[in-house]
Amino acid sequence: MRVRKRGQSNGHGNGSTKPLHKKDDPKTDPYRWRLRNDRGVQTWHYLTTDEEVKQWPITVADKHYLGLGTGLPDFPAARTPMQAAENGLKFFSKLQLEPGNWACEYGGPMFLLPGIIVTLYVTGMPLSQPEQTEIIRYIFNMQNLGNKNGGDGGWGLHIEADSAVFGTAMNYTTLRLLGVSPDDPRMRKARGCLFDLGGALNGPHWAKFWLSLLGVMNWEVVNPVPPELWLLPDWVPISPWRWWIHMRQVFLPMGFIWSKRWVYAKADTDPLIRQLRQELFTQPHDDIAWARYRNAISPADDYNPKSWLLNLVNYLLVLVWIPYLRLDWLVERAERWSWKLIQMEDANSDFADLAPVNSPMNMLACYIEEGPGAYSVRRHRERIHDFLWLGKDGMMCCGTNGVQNWDTAFAVQAMYETGFATRPEYHQTLLKAVEFLEDQQFLEHPVGYEQSPVFSDPPTAKTSPQYGYRHVRKGAWGFSNKVQGYSVSDCTAEALKATMMVQTLTHPNDPSKTLFPIVIPEQRLKWAADILLTMQNKSGACSSYEPTRGSERLELLNAAEVFGRIMVEYDYPECTTACVTTLHRFNQLYPNYRATEIRRFIDTAVQWIRANQRADGSWYGSWGICFTYAGMFALESLATQGETHANSERVRRACTFFLDRQNADGGWGESYRSCETGKWCPHPDGSQVVQTAWVVIALVRAQSPDREPIARAVGLLMRRQRPNGEWLQEGIEGVFNKSCMISYPNYKFIFPIQALGMYAKQYGDAEID
Repeated sequence: MRVRKRGQSNGHGNGSTKPLHKKDDPKTDPYRWRLRNDRGVQTWHYLTTDEEVKQWPITVADKHYLGLGTGLPDFPAARTPMQAAENGLKFFSKLQLEPGNWACEYGGPMFLLPGIIVTLYVTGMPLSQPEQTEIIRYIFNMQNLGNKNGGDGGWGLHIEADSAVFGTAMNYTTLRLLGVSPDDPRMRKARGCLFDLGGALNGPHWAKFWLSLLGVMNWEVVNPVPPELWLLPDWVPISPWRWWIHMRQVFLPMGFIWSKRWVYAKADTDPLIRQLRQELFTQPHDDIAWARYRNAISPADDYNPKSWLLNLVNYLLVLVWIPYLRLDWLVERAERWSWKLIQMEDANSDFADLAPVNSPMNMLACYIEEGPGAYSVRRHRERIHDFLWLGKDGMMCCGTNGVQNWDTAFAVQAMYETGFATRPEYHQTLLKAVEFLEDQQFLEHPVGYEQSPVFSDPPTAKTSPQYGYRHVRKGAWGFSNKVQGYSVSDCTAEALKATMMVQTLTHPNDPSKTLFPIVIPEQRLKWAADILLTMQNKSGACSSYEPTRGSERLELLNAAEVFGRIMVEYDYPECTTACVTTLHRFNQLYPNYRATEIRRFIDTAVQWIRANQRADGSWYGSWGICFTYAGMFALESLATQGETHANSERVRRACTFFLDRQNADGGWGESYRSCETGKWCPHPDGSQVVQTAWVVIALVRAQSPDREPIARAVGLLMRRQRPNGEWLQEGIEGVFNKSCMISYPNYKFIFPIQALGMYAKQYGDAEID
């Protein structure tokens, strides 16, 4: 059988996110859906009666998210960049929600919904029928059909990716669990794609895990996930507490469930499971020698092949450790400690957990340990809704429970950078945004930190098992909301920066007065700075959730296969810049607070940013696509140190890198393939609004002397703007772990508004054709 290789389905770089509505699938009435936002906890609700509809009117924001007409007015055509920026802000400000934040989908990955649906199926706690209907519609809309990625009928790792076993097997299974017939033509097409890829046996480790607990596969096909690793002393270099937070928090419940060899109780009698056993494999289910396929994986999925060391470790675990050395008392001890760590995760996030990979796994662990009627299981089930988002193509699963803090901080900064923050008509918008950030700041450390042996005030980066090896958080902000419970370096930095910008704005007519009240007091700003000072690595750079704890050589044990750079925290120019620019501003505001430490932090961080620049002038981005994103951040750091095009050779190299890649229409467009390959790859659809805005911001910060190419880019942003001030969604914007893309729909408002305003302030607000 010919087995397709990774990226072989077609020659179209990015693929497409455009859904194909070839079949009239059942759908709900979009005008009956409402978004509830309870202090940043966002959940969608379907109203079943006319009285409910009357009592809960649909909002402009609801309509926008659902792809319905907003009814917002058109504006006179903008002739200058600042007029275009204001038109954009007028539209975007109407999307601000009552608590003060902006919301949006955070979709893209196609492996999240399957884990949730499998968990809800095996625990007998299904979603409502309207939710199921919209999930079915979404998955079909993301299928590779027609001219999308060769039209082979499968699904990829994310919505723009070529088909792979992980996406195809798991989304096919999800549709079947939700009641879709195997005789649907699209399901037959999907099975054909899956068989072309070698069948579900060629899926990666995570797919085999989910299908084994569902009872479609046998646990013998899953490479070992021994929870005994959590019993290793902390000084051991491979101890899990040293791993990246997402990896260790997935491994934790996965190891607990694997150790239990838990299987859906009705698997052998459930007709649907018995049918899936026949539909997902290229050979009879009863004939499969499961253990032979532990390491089987389709080339289309094998982004990060298992190392020789991992293969050796798995070999020793299977042939020596499990049959001869894995004693019952040791297993019991490992499972008890794993369970305690799971409980710590749940306690620090009110059962929301880090993300929708470990959340359903934790739910299942609670189901196994405490039973279906336990509070922990019920609360997990309620929290599942935090991850679900309804858009025009159906209901998806977000990568976390939202992007509330992140987008709101950037929206505030965009208004500040453009000068709109001083305009009275936007004061209420800004004040609500800062009030939201005030509400979302962590005011307490993780449960157990203050009783642990590593407690200190101000805090340090030291951690301990007494509170689940978490990082300190008092004064920090998370990516989404306070409930999720995790401090993040750049989220803390951007929220702190946005707050300082607003709270230090002086009245245009009386510089002795500030325009806005003090919403977040000085002490809490200093707490945030304390957190940032715990985030620096030995290299001088910053990571995401916590400083790097383990060696990059741990990637030799990367068992995920579909992701790269996943085992430990890494140095990121984006996170480093956020911390540098914020601490620079903080130091100007509070010059006597930990001044020596802050100066040392900034100096070593900037040195790292300079050293991290490539010979061609670029920086590799890990959270946005890709060189355009990282370059915007890096040049902002250098600008705080007075480095510009006029006096810095490295800044000139960065500008040249961008200008050499400008498209004929004036914009920039970079494919997600850049993230995968580490080399610049042009976007197959040409210039993208978001990436064009990023480069404009970068060039303005660099004080590039050549106005003409920047003006052409600004012209593209203005031409792409709709009469009502909005910009339409284009290609996907974000990335994680090199291979999986994720959406940031608010970027198409925030960064073009900021780019247009910054250009006008730097080069003049002249008319642009």
